[in-house]
Amino acid sequence: MENRTAECRRKTKETDITLSLNLDGQGKSEIDTGIPFFDHMLDGFARHGLFDLNVRVKGDIEVDSHHTIEDTGIVLGQAIAKALGDKAGIRRYGYFILPMDETLALAAIDLSGRPYLKYQADFTADRLGSMDTEMVREFFYAVSYSAGMNLHLKIMEPGNNHHMAEALFKAFGKALDMAVSNEPRMKEVWSTKGSL
Repeated sequence: MENRTAECRRKTKETDITLSLNLDGQGKSEIDTGIPFFDHMLDGFARHGLFDLNVRVKGDIEVDSHHTIEDTGIVLGQAIAKALGDKAGIRRYGYFILPMDETLALAAIDLSGRPYLKYQADFTADRLGSMDTEMVREFFYAVSYSAGMNLHLKIMEPGNNHHMAEALFKAFGKALDMAVSNEPRMKEVWSTKGSL
């Protein structure tokens, strides 16, 4: 459970991303993706998950927000997987129901190594700042598949679109914090298969 940190880089014709993650941090972040609302969401994820997260992205945001957000999800997922290593001694499962004013969001995670996303959130606005709301799903899809996690996200009570997006990112951070936390009674990988 020592040194659960990772640094990852991804460079394509569309994006240039550097990201560092400390799973045992204090919720500190330095984020610059070129998309202010996305920066705000990633800050909420890090702060409420107590992860230290540094993200720098140069992306083709003059096209739209898609490549920057999706590729950041890919790199974050890679960093989570790398920082966890063999996953010995972690709780593996995590969940959280997060209220944000009128909105209620659920996040549930299994760090099983089997990627899957179940996503239920209907936004009524096309954009939040310069971020397309359809990219919320694309981000979490990229994270779940890159990290190899089973991720369920659901807006249980809809409302303001900003609140809905923010509740999902914060609930994800809280659920992931639970899933990666130490289970002192479990020294091995928590699986009947012996590996995750």
